[in-house]
Amino acid sequence: MQLSDFNYDLPPELIAQHPLAERSASRLLELAQAADGKPLCIDRSFSDIVQLMSEKDLLVFNDTRVIPARLFGQKETGGQVELLIERITGPNQALAQIRASKVPKPGGQILLRSRLANTSSSDPPITITVLGRANLGGSNDFYEIAFPENAMSVLEAFGELPLPPYIDHTPDDDDSKRYQTVMAKNPGAVAGPTAGLHFDEGILTKLRERGVRQAAITLHVGAGTFTPVRHEDLSLHQMHHEWYSISETTLHAIRETQECGGKVIAVGTTSLRTLESYAITKQVEGETDLFITPGFQFKIVDALITNFHLPKSTLIMLVSAFAGVDPIRHAYQHAIQERYRFFSYGDAMFLRRT
Repeated sequence: MQLSDFNYDLPPELIAQHPLAERSASRLLELAQAADGKPLCIDRSFSDIVQLMSEKDLLVFNDTRVIPARLFGQKETGGQVELLIERITGPNQALAQIRASKVPKPGGQILLRSRLANTSSSDPPITITVLGRANLGGSNDFYEIAFPENAMSVLEAFGELPLPPYIDHTPDDDDSKRYQTVMAKNPGAVAGPTAGLHFDEGILTKLRERGVRQAAITLHVGAGTFTPVRHEDLSLHQMHHEWYSISETTLHAIRETQECGGKVIAVGTTSLRTLESYAITKQVEGETDLFITPGFQFKIVDALITNFHLPKSTLIMLVSAFAGVDPIRHAYQHAIQERYRFFSYGDAMFLRRT
């Protein structure tokens, strides 16, 4: 298949710019199959997710936590600089993307400004050093930088939550709470595992009462998740690398679920990619650059809870591989017609593996 096969026209006003007042107040589009085999779209509320689970099922969440990864500063010459931390690599070091008229050379310094680009701050300024280019998964779009003190402490003091590029407002206190899932605990992501944003403690309690088990993986979502696919020939696309970890407790829960005939349900594409990466490599921790397109053979995940994804993105290719190209096209057309909210702060879908 070609890149153009995964395009669709989305009215801009359907891109959700803010979260709803309550996490579980979003809508849920269940993609099912009619008696004649054609795709069937069922409009639900997200709270209906409880009724779609059975006591044998297992929900697998991503427990990564989004870090304040966007920094603003200026070069020694006075030029403005914006940094997006990709990952922390040591106590005082990190890999970052740097936006500037001209990136400082190795040894060059950047004076960090206050937490928000256009406000004052009581935090004293600090200087970080650019060490040079760094290669991550074959990409040289990153730079290694050094902080004068603990990297996470600097981010907490100076960093800004890195909202996706299609959200057009400056992060506020509401974003700092709502762009994290309620199960987030392991800091390291620069983008949220957004399917998990719909779950609140009330929904999780009802699922437990129903007998649905819950487990977690960790995948630190990288900025590469927003990198567009630039080649019409999908085989030429180079997938970004992301770090993941799966505990033995989660693997044991998966085995028990499969043995008793239950379904392994991934909450989000990050959970799915982690589990399917493990199915291929048998590595419980490491880097994944798994690029899932139609024809991929899924080995662990039986159902998927996910948001609506950008046109021509690797994630819409993933859900098309999982639920079928034509059913996903039908579902997206239905969602646009019914005015669902799209992307990170948008509504959700429930998909079953074809």
